[in-house]
Amino acid sequence: MNIERVASSTQDDQLISLINSLTKAEKRNFKLYVNRLQSKSDVKFVQLFDVVDKLDRWDDQIILKKTPSISKAQLANLKRHLYKQILISLRLIHIQKNVDIQIREQIDFARILYGKGLYIQSLKLLDRIRQIAEENHQDILLLAIIEFQKVIEERHITRSRQTENKVEGLIESSYERSKIIHNSSKLTNLKIEIHGIYIQYGHVKNEKDVFIIKEMFRKRLRKIKLDGLTFFEKVYLHQCYVWYYYMILDFEKCLVDAQKWITLFEENPSMKKEEPDLYMRGGHYLLTCLFNLRSVKEYERTLKVFEKFGEENKGNLKTVSQIIHFLYFSMAKLDQHYLNGNFKQGIECVSTILKKIQKFRHHLDIHRILVFYYKISFQYFGNEDYDTMIDYANAIINMEVGHLREDIQGYARLIQLIGHYELKNFELLDYLAPSTYRFLEKMKELNEVQKATLTFLKKLIKDRDIGHRELFIDFRAILLQLSEDPHSKRALLYLDLMPWVESKIQKKSVRSVIRASLKKGG
Repeated sequence: MNIERVASSTQDDQLISLINSLTKAEKRNFKLYVNRLQSKSDVKFVQLFDVVDKLDRWDDQIILKKTPSISKAQLANLKRHLYKQILISLRLIHIQKNVDIQIREQIDFARILYGKGLYIQSLKLLDRIRQIAEENHQDILLLAIIEFQKVIEERHITRSRQTENKVEGLIESSYERSKIIHNSSKLTNLKIEIHGIYIQYGHVKNEKDVFIIKEMFRKRLRKIKLDGLTFFEKVYLHQCYVWYYYMILDFEKCLVDAQKWITLFEENPSMKKEEPDLYMRGGHYLLTCLFNLRSVKEYERTLKVFEKFGEENKGNLKTVSQIIHFLYFSMAKLDQHYLNGNFKQGIECVSTILKKIQKFRHHLDIHRILVFYYKISFQYFGNEDYDTMIDYANAIINMEVGHLREDIQGYARLIQLIGHYELKNFELLDYLAPSTYRFLEKMKELNEVQKATLTFLKKLIKDRDIGHRELFIDFRAILLQLSEDPHSKRALLYLDLMPWVESKIQKKSVRSVIRASLKKGG
């Protein structure tokens, strides 16, 4: 394989992805920015931008044909130059929205002043931005400012010496900020470590898993300072606990720390604008816990707060934040309709969600789409539209995801069988059922819910000519028994068959079963 060709292809992909990600306002700003540049090479990279902006994929031949002033030998350098100039123009826009970019720019200005020998002016500028960094909890940048101040104080005789304890205060601030950053690093390391274990192994499956995770978590926490924490240290600590409790399926305690996470932002409202992604992520886990605990009223109240935040900040959210809001809010809306048995309203959301998935397709990983399709399939399941449910189940089954979320593909195969059972496609079931059995049996550590459902469906398919009410009653008893097992919680949430089972026993719709359960407070 030609390494240079691979590198070039990567560069092409990066440039076209960057241009495709630009909004109309960002493209307009780029044109205004380059209009100030006059050299011939600048004219050429603008021509390159105009051509690439109209392409879906990179094609050297088309680009060279449409820009005759650009030779093939110039193209590589122009690509690099264009990429850099686009980033510079974007920085000019985003500096107004990101306090950390503003602070870095001021640090750069301070270094320029110092280089000119104007170290008193440099110190004054550093003093001013130091206060901004403190107010916005920018600990790493704050340490950089303090260290730069120490360098100036060490090398020059400044007026700071006339202020009592000014230099000593710098030394103490440097020491304290270093401890905060070191402690924050330990917390983020723990958070990432827990998340990594979850991605690799999922939720705990038995008491042995619980013991291993608890011991690991406690061992790491003993090395971390837990008192007198700064804003971000507190957020990181609650993130660690949220992931920890989420992984061991303790949703009650997970809810407590998710709420504390959100409360930190409520007490520091300016941080919602500075760190909207972190705030929305906390809201997502708060909603997830409430959904898992079936706390319907509190779920709806929390969702309204989440929705209001998105509406109030719609014009200020960057692309990545828009994507995060779309992901979390859309999934939450589907969950809300499921909780209330409002499947028709859930289905009405589907076309909008699919359009957004298409809009953000270059930014979404396959796992997100997999989860969306699964949640959508259950809207159609609840609405007893089994044909469409099967379409989404098939889409999930046919996705090439490797071992990523293989469990969802397993659940999708089970609801696919249920859909064909409802449609009385027994001949098709004779063909599909064996492949489903083989897929599930090959899965590592098949959970008890999947095993029980698989056994139940085998009986339904085998005894197709007799009444099945007794089989459903028996299966309900099994599901109730499994609901008492703490390690089956997550599987029962993903494969929530109880409303369907009750609908068969009571001869009612799934929707009416869920709504009756809500009235009883169940």
